[in-house]
Amino acid sequence: MAKRWSVAVVGVPVVFALLYLGGWPIAILFAAAAGLGAWECYRLADRGEVAALDGLGVASAAALVLFGAWRPTFAGFAPPALALLGALTIVALVVAMRVRGPSRKPLEVVAITVFGALYAGLSLAFVPLLHALPTVSGWGGADTGSWGGLLVVALPLAATWIGDALALYAGRAWGHGGLAPTISPKKSWVGVWAGLAGAAAAGALWWAVARPFLPGMPIESPFLAAVVGVFLGVGAILGDLAESLLKREAGVKDSGAVIPGHGGVLDRLDALTFTVPGAFAALALLEFVS
Repeated sequence: MAKRWSVAVVGVPVVFALLYLGGWPIAILFAAAAGLGAWECYRLADRGEVAALDGLGVASAAALVLFGAWRPTFAGFAPPALALLGALTIVALVVAMRVRGPSRKPLEVVAITVFGALYAGLSLAFVPLLHALPTVSGWGGADTGSWGGLLVVALPLAATWIGDALALYAGRAWGHGGLAPTISPKKSWVGVWAGLAGAAAAGALWWAVARPFLPGMPIESPFLAAVVGVFLGVGAILGDLAESLLKREAGVKDSGAVIPGHGGVLDRLDALTFTVPGAFAALALLEFVS
C-alpha cells in the first residue's frame, strides 16, 4: 500500500502538469504508455501460446497517439490512423507468412498484433484529441489560458477515479460479488451502483469547476454533466471487466509489474481505455446537436 500511495503522490501531479502543458509532452507520455500497454497485452497472449509481432504492434500503438497530437481533430486524425492500421494488418500478414508459417497460428498472431495496437493505442490517441477540443471548438473564455485542455481531459479521469473509489469502498463494505462471477468474482452490484453515483457526482463537480473556464462547452447544466458522468461510469466498469477478462484467460492477477504497487500499465488504464474515447464521443455529440 505504501508503494501504491508513493507512486500516486508523485505520478498524479506529473500527469496533470503535462496535461497543463499539452502538446508533444503529453503526447510522448501517453505514446509511451500505449506502447507499454500493447507490450503487456502481447505478454498475456504469450500465455496462450500466441507470439504476437511485438515490435510492429508496440510501434503502431505509440504512433497512433503521436498521430493524435499531430492532427488533433477527429477529421484530421482518422485518415492517418486508418492508413496505419491498414498497413499494420498487411505488414503483419506478410511477416507472419515469412517467420511464422501455417503451423504457428498466423491468424491469431496477426489478430492479436492488431488488437494490441488498437486496445492500447487507439484509446489513448483520444487524449490529445480531447485536449484540443476547447481550442478547436472555441469553448474557451478570457480566463481559459492553458487550463482548457487539462479540464476537458480531467472529465473522464474524475468520473473514472471517483467512481472507482466509491465502487471499491461500497463493494468491500456491503457487496458480495455477483456482477460477473467468472470474470471478476469480487465485483458486486452494490459496487456498480455506488460507482455510477460517484461518476455522476464527479461529472457535476467537474462542471462546477470547468464552466467558468469553458463557457462555450456544450454541457450546459450540472444535471447534463451528471448524465455524462453516468455514461462514463458505465464505460469504466466495462473497461475494467474487459481487462479482467484478458487477465482471467491468461491466468494472471496483474498485466505487468512496471508500476510499483499498481501492477502493469493496463491495470491503471483499463477503465480509461473506454472512458477517454467515451468522453470525446459524448462531448463531440453534444457539440454537434447544440
